[in-house]
Amino acid sequence: MKFTKPAWVMHKDSSKTDHDTKRLSIFSVHVHPDGSRIATGGLDAKIRIWSTKPILNHASEMCNRPPKSLCTLSMHTGPVLTIRWAHSGRWLASGSDDEIVMIWDLDPSGRGKVFGSNEVNVEGWKPMKRLPGHESGELGLSTCIVTLASVGLDSVVLVWCGYTLERLRKLDQHQGFVKGVCWDPVGEFMATQSDDKSVKIWRTTDWQLEAEIRKPFEDSPGSTFFPPWSPDGAHITASNATNNKGFVFIAAVITRGTWTSEISLVGHENTVEVAAYNPHIFLRNPASPIATSNICSVVALGADDRSISIWQTKSARPLIVAREVFERQIMDLSWSWDGLTLYAASSDGTIAVFHFDPEELEGIAPHSAQEQYLHKFGFVPPPIPEGFSHGTFTHSTDAASASRITPPPSPNRAQSQSQSQSQSQSQSGFGASNGVNGAEHINKLVAKKSNKKRVQPMLMSSVPSASTSRSALVSTSALPPSANGLGPRAFQVPEIPRSRQASHSASPVPSPRTYDADIEMGGPMDMDVPIDALDTSMSSANKGKRKASVLDTPEDRPSKPRTLGGDRPRETVAVREITSTSANLLPVPPLLTFLSANVEGSDFVFEARNSEGDGATEVTFADGKQTLWLDYLPSPVLALTASTTFCGAATQDGSVNVYSHTGRRLMATLSFGSPCVMMHGCKLALMILTASGQLSSINVKNVASFFPPTSVAPLLSSSPNCTILSATVRHNGAPMIHCSSGIAYTYDVQLFSWTKLSERWWAEGSDVWQGRQRANKDKDIVASIEGAIGSTSIPAPHKERPTWWNTALTLGHLESKLHAAKALDSALEYKQALLIYARKLADEGFRAKAEELIKELFGPIFWRPGGRDDSWTPVVAGMAKRDLLREVLSVFARSKTLTKLALDWQDTLKKASNDDQL
Repeated sequence: MKFTKPAWVMHKDSSKTDHDTKRLSIFSVHVHPDGSRIATGGLDAKIRIWSTKPILNHASEMCNRPPKSLCTLSMHTGPVLTIRWAHSGRWLASGSDDEIVMIWDLDPSGRGKVFGSNEVNVEGWKPMKRLPGHESGELGLSTCIVTLASVGLDSVVLVWCGYTLERLRKLDQHQGFVKGVCWDPVGEFMATQSDDKSVKIWRTTDWQLEAEIRKPFEDSPGSTFFPPWSPDGAHITASNATNNKGFVFIAAVITRGTWTSEISLVGHENTVEVAAYNPHIFLRNPASPIATSNICSVVALGADDRSISIWQTKSARPLIVAREVFERQIMDLSWSWDGLTLYAASSDGTIAVFHFDPEELEGIAPHSAQEQYLHKFGFVPPPIPEGFSHGTFTHSTDAASASRITPPPSPNRAQSQSQSQSQSQSQSGFGASNGVNGAEHINKLVAKKSNKKRVQPMLMSSVPSASTSRSALVSTSALPPSANGLGPRAFQVPEIPRSRQASHSASPVPSPRTYDADIEMGGPMDMDVPIDALDTSMSSANKGKRKASVLDTPEDRPSKPRTLGGDRPRETVAVREITSTSANLLPVPPLLTFLSANVEGSDFVFEARNSEGDGATEVTFADGKQTLWLDYLPSPVLALTASTTFCGAATQDGSVNVYSHTGRRLMATLSFGSPCVMMHGCKLALMILTASGQLSSINVKNVASFFPPTSVAPLLSSSPNCTILSATVRHNGAPMIHCSSGIAYTYDVQLFSWTKLSERWWAEGSDVWQGRQRANKDKDIVASIEGAIGSTSIPAPHKERPTWWNTALTLGHLESKLHAAKALDSALEYKQALLIYARKLADEGFRAKAEELIKELFGPIFWRPGGRDDSWTPVVAGMAKRDLLREVLSVFARSKTLTKLALDWQDTLKKASNDDQL
């Protein structure tokens, strides 16, 4: 075994100089399927991709060929807590504390210098899809077949479609932070682990709870990550477990079927934080033929005692124990797909690499033996949906399509008792004798004869590496890998090796030691791989012992009212662009075959299907997999929006149709004469921006416009090559336009003019700029606008500034923020900005400004509602101005320079309040 800790793999603190480099924590590490690169996520909110050849080859490290650092991705605004490659190597998924899951795609044209640093990206990756939905930091990712699961600190598990990346299900039965998720290699179950000291097993057919395991975690001390599933599907190894009332730290091995934990991995002196299975199955006796009784697995554990242990299921003792590997706790483990290299990441900002010789991990099943194991139990890859491919090679078509794989059969009660008795003899590992004649009982995968359709793993391939040499070992395992792919933060689809009868040219995964060329990702990779919707055959998986709302008989469920199209199950449509050309002020979005919009806070989804030929355009409103109603439109749909009260569909002929959630048209079809570019709805407000640059904001309830249609042309002419990045609307009808110039605008109804909400300029000197701060878009809309501007801004070089620079920009920024909060009707932000503004005036002693602010809030002394003086209104952003004045005067009263002014006005305000009460 070779051990190394490459010092150059690090996440730097950008505030430090090169001579004073500070390492930031690395939270996640994962190996690319071809073994040529690893990805790391850290506290600096960045994703970094590194070449593995310089890590494993000293000569390559010295000559820097291939380059050590391949790419830096910086679209997240919070620490990157999870990072995982797809099994095909085609995509990369990341989860961050900014509550966003990001899917990255290879960008051949994205190479070049990284903004704001001296780093150079040797290869480029671009964000393909953002998956918002969590209300707190996202900690875990895992995918299986055609579904993706994400978990976070909001105690919620979200399940997404693996093709369209739309949210399918929300599971909220955990009572604590959910930090781990993994999939059964067969695809029948999903396991989640939470700070509520439980592991929950979910059925993927109806997303109901199958089992809940609490016993090993009753006395667990704290948080946990990573509950991986073994590659043969027989066990889950859950970390953060204890024995003897919390005095012995263990990893609990949960047996499939019985869902009990009778086996423990004992030896670590502190909490076991992470576990990772080697993706290969191993042979207990390499000289014996492949058989269920001859199968075992290898698992690695990382603990808070800074040590790593590696176990094999045929032995009661660990193969290897490495102590004090890091200075701080271990955060993540990842095996290479050839099963010979283990990568570990720590919060001390370093990674450690263990590279084994094949003889040290004796018994790795060869490729032919693994294929034999697959065919023996009838496990064949399912067909890929027509027109879509997640990999670079095709699967064999001569396998029997009816073959199915089922999970290992649950052991009977006698076997369970035998396991319990043997457990008393050994609690230290998998090596307990719990079978006949002292042999370990192994569950095996068998074909279950049933009419139910089973979900099968999709065939995926590894991205070919730069090396042309063939490794002696193949990275694909006999069953879908779980060590790297099924950890709590994995993004993958289980990969199945091709049949030798189909082809002998399947690209093997080369050994990391054989790389002799520069890293290059632009090889024979399908660059136009779309993400399709779920296969419709999935709906039949709901049949059987568990009821599904779509397929229940009328006797089993309440009768459902008849609706237009309500008797039809929800269908899936391949997403492809339908090309069209036209000259407009704003570019028209591509015409796609499928569009969808989710209703926030519910499972309702509004969808549109455009025909590529002369077929009809259809819009549907669905709840989960069931269509509630449908309608047909005369023109293809370009954009959709869905709020809590209505749905809107914009068509290519410049029309907009607005529906209620029951399918009733709320107003006449709107005709704008130009295709819609952007559309957004918020409560009762609907905003439409057309290709000609006309913006309209409509009150759907009153069927009236908030203001006359206006043009966005003045915004685009403010700077060269200016474009609109996003256009949304507030509940009061105020539009919010974010431009590439770093400025956000809204339209003032009283001034009949565009006004600035915020701009990048304030970041150059304002002490209250919040460009990197995460914000709730509903409650802190101004802060979220500044965050969006800050995420696209380029750090300005340091300049010498005048004496009053920071004070002037801070006051100007706060005054601008007050106007923005008022325009967007954000009461809480208005109050916060007002009090900070008052505190700044008090600190600087600006008496004239303070007195003017007091008079504006106080208003006329003898003002009465309905009086002659209507130039002053007593309310701002829904709050009484004089109530706000009381808090402002309290701030002034505590200052050294404005105390007398505050006391005088407090007396005046008190007298005015008494007069109002008379």
